[in-house]
Amino acid sequence: MKPRSDSLPGTHFDAHCLLDALAGLECAGALYLLDAEERVSYWSSGAERLTGHTAGFATGKPVARLLAGYSHPAADDGHGMGEDEIRVERADGSALLVRRRHHSLRARDGTPLGRLEVLAAIETVGTPLAEADVEILHGLITREPAMKQVFRIVRNVAETEATVLVRGESGAGKELIARAVHAESHRAKGPFLAVNCAALSPSLLESELFGHVRGAFTGAVRDHAGLFQRADGGTLFLDEVAELPLELQAKLLRVLQERSFVPVGSDRTLSVDVRIVAATHRSLREAVREGRFREDLMYRLRVVPIFLPPLRERRRDVGLLLWHFIGRHNARGLRRIARIDPDAMRRLLDHPWPGNVRELQNVVEYAFAVGRGEVLELDDLPPEFREEHAEPQAPAEPVPDEAERIRAALRHSGGRIDQAARLLNISRATLWRKRKKLGV
Repeated sequence: MKPRSDSLPGTHFDAHCLLDALAGLECAGALYLLDAEERVSYWSSGAERLTGHTAGFATGKPVARLLAGYSHPAADDGHGMGEDEIRVERADGSALLVRRRHHSLRARDGTPLGRLEVLAAIETVGTPLAEADVEILHGLITREPAMKQVFRIVRNVAETEATVLVRGESGAGKELIARAVHAESHRAKGPFLAVNCAALSPSLLESELFGHVRGAFTGAVRDHAGLFQRADGGTLFLDEVAELPLELQAKLLRVLQERSFVPVGSDRTLSVDVRIVAATHRSLREAVREGRFREDLMYRLRVVPIFLPPLRERRRDVGLLLWHFIGRHNARGLRRIARIDPDAMRRLLDHPWPGNVRELQNVVEYAFAVGRGEVLELDDLPPEFREEHAEPQAPAEPVPDEAERIRAALRHSGGRIDQAARLLNISRATLWRKRKKLGV
């Protein structure tokens, strides 16, 4: 009778091939299986604990993408276990020196099928902020290519006088980007002033921006220099500029065009040298279509648009920023966190972060307030992190339109990019490109 050859689900490896490899193992630590294209076919619970990456996230991805610092092992003949030491970057931004054992898997005819690997931690070799791929810009830190591109734009545009429009969700760091533009420019020694256009009534905002003279209105008992006048020689940051009342948009346009304005109640024109950096979480083009924003002002403001990605699309930055904020609190001495429990880290990585970096900062503050000890436990996180969330299910009815299909997947995944990509059976990068192309 011909012997049975069982295969592992999702792979082309038969049972005898795997048994030959497993026989050479001394332990079953962080074990994972790669196919011939270096993509993960199987990701054990041990691999989840050591790296911080869940099996659902890791499966199907190139191993080099999951383990920054990973190097391809030397070729072996398929017999016995090769062994070397490598440096692996974990999902939380920390780094480990690990011992890697690897075994090449081949078919009976010698065709390479993939590789079985096991990692065993030796020691921690660095903190997140000490890593070479981390880039810092005036209080902003990242290791994500998309954010590094934002940093490059900031440095380049700062050398010019171009007006900048920063677009991003609440809490993503728009004001920090504006401050970085100012700090990198020749205006760095001048003032940096900011105003939230949605926080004041139209009359108060007009007075705050352009100033007023004594007697201009009831209560104007003395002359008042507005933000434009006080920011002369520096930078003025207009946050939530999409909320600027229509009656003030014409006046702002005049400042941008002629570098001059008239204070409220005055007949005297003042000239100023001010750079404008504006920000909004809304689409100005949509506001123009709805008649809430002047088209000519939009083009004046978005000479150089900078799109700030939300934190949920900067997965590698979650751990980095987490340790950055932990380091700040550690320095205060009330509590010192030296390690993060894997379950807590997994919840933090899977969270959609609707409040972005500001929300992450608040989560760390909460953990230091309610928790004790050197380990950040799951119980140290806010209640919403401790609730069990079922894995998202694919939509019951197929959606023919691609944009709607993407929206449906995002809804079912609660905004989690990685899970939405799995529902759509595409990579995270492909989903990002499609969203950008379709405006989703």
